[in-house]
Amino acid sequence: MPRYSDAQILAELAACARRLGRSPTMREFSGDPSVRMHPQTVVERFGTWNEAKRRAGLMPRRFATKEELLGQLRALGDELGRTPAGPDLDERRARLPSKSLYWHRFGSLSNALRAAGFAVPRRDERVEQALEEGERLSRRLGRLPRLADWQRARGRSPGMLSEWQVYRLFATGNGGWTSFRAALGARLAGRGVQVGPDGRLVRPRA
Repeated sequence: MPRYSDAQILAELAACARRLGRSPTMREFSGDPSVRMHPQTVVERFGTWNEAKRRAGLMPRRFATKEELLGQLRALGDELGRTPAGPDLDERRARLPSKSLYWHRFGSLSNALRAAGFAVPRRDERVEQALEEGERLSRRLGRLPRLADWQRARGRSPGMLSEWQVYRLFATGNGGWTSFRAALGARLAGRGVQVGPDGRLVRPRA
């Protein structure tokens, strides 16, 4: 009778991944002092290291097929009840592929999400969304929002773009948030709302 059952071996793999914060290589598994078995035991039982990781619910980092990567995104979307984002992958990096792997295989995480069947706005649509959300927040605050204001607002309304998504959309030599505030000020001016030098709305309108 084998010393370890299939379930015990897969549990060891999953536990090692949780400790590491990512799917382990054979060397990392061997170097984990909490692991009770040699990686060769895993290979002999399941045929290959990557097959064992698949059976344990871990994604082999370099050898996953495109369809496997897309399947992981779809499963994550089902789990979340919404379109996954980069931070969702970061929080689950012990069992899911990294954002960089999606960039490498699909050109961007957005491309991968579209290939998985999610409706992902194009850049110009996200710019418009950022400005619409920024206008609403500015009118509520009576001034252009600071990055911390956006963080607090998104805490109340998770459907908003994150502050870092907005920053990257407007990133230029002047800094993403400075450029965003300038674009937001121009948008408000076009709607008859003047913005003072301190960022306060001079004539905010509901």
